Amino acid sequence: MSDLVLTLASSPTLSPASPNSGNSASNKDFFYIFFLLCLASSRVFLVQFMTNAVLSVVTAFNSILSLFCILCALPTREMFATIVLFVSICLTSGSRADHHQHCHSPNMTGLMRVMTLKGEMRAVGAFTYDSVGKKLRFRSNESHPANSSLGLDLLMLFEEGIFYEIDSKNQSCEKKKLQMDLHPLDIPDDATFSCTLTSGSLSIEGEGLKVNIWTGSLTNMKGSYSMSVTMGCLPVSTFYFTETTSFYFSNTDVELEVKDPDLLVVPSFCHGKPLEETPEGTVNSFLNEFM
Repeated sequence: MSDLVLTLASSPTLSPASPNSGNSASNKDFFYIFFLLCLASSRVFLVQFMTNAVLSVVTAFNSILSLFCILCALPTREMFATIVLFVSICLTSGSRADHHQHCHSPNMTGLMRVMTLKGEMRAVGAFTYDSVGKKLRFRSNESHPANSSLGLDLLMLFEEGIFYEIDSKNQSCEKKKLQMDLHPLDIPDDATFSCTLTSGSLSIEGEGLKVNIWTGSLTNMKGSYSMSVTMGCLPVSTFYFTETTSFYFSNTDVELEVKDPDLLVVPSFCHGKPLEETPEGTVNSFLNEFM
């Protein structure tokens, strides 16, 4: 832009007109100025366009580099599954990682499925989540058993930093300390926005789902996660990648209410239970209960 201004200043056609110059010279000067101004404007637009293009490329490269670091720690079969997932995301995503505000999930009741990336079903059950009190109850559904599934009844009290492993049949429970409060029903405060993508088609009514992808690192253990949430902040699915294994959590039949508040109350037979000691090297968390 500055060189064009110098051109305008030094141009012989823009020197003071002599007394004998007529309207013809003035018209030529006007059109010459107009041409140079148009050229300057087009150059500014081109610079802005190229800047945005470079930013998009840099953002995409950073996302690919981050995923590559995750893949290096995964076994071959899990790496293949993750690559397929990432390619699908890249093909359907059309937005770059602009600034997005964090959101927090509402109260929810629904079904949760947990499986490894090797295809092993770890659990299928109902969950109740209190977003204000930061409480989660998960109970395995015995009507959906599998050879590798776990029978779990967990009451997570994230605000207090403890949780209970409950056995209602035997009226017993274990009280343990939480080392990590991360779970698949809320976006962590330190999560990083990755992209927005559409599953299915937005051009056909009722045939598409638009979600935001958030990623981050696991605390107190080596690993990463990738969480997809709707525009209304409902968690759809979450991938957890660790050194030993990787998990896929999916939520279905979600309703925006706590249907049974009593499920979030510590059972009477758990009252007065001492806090169990955590063995050295153990990380107690909702995720680790499925390992």
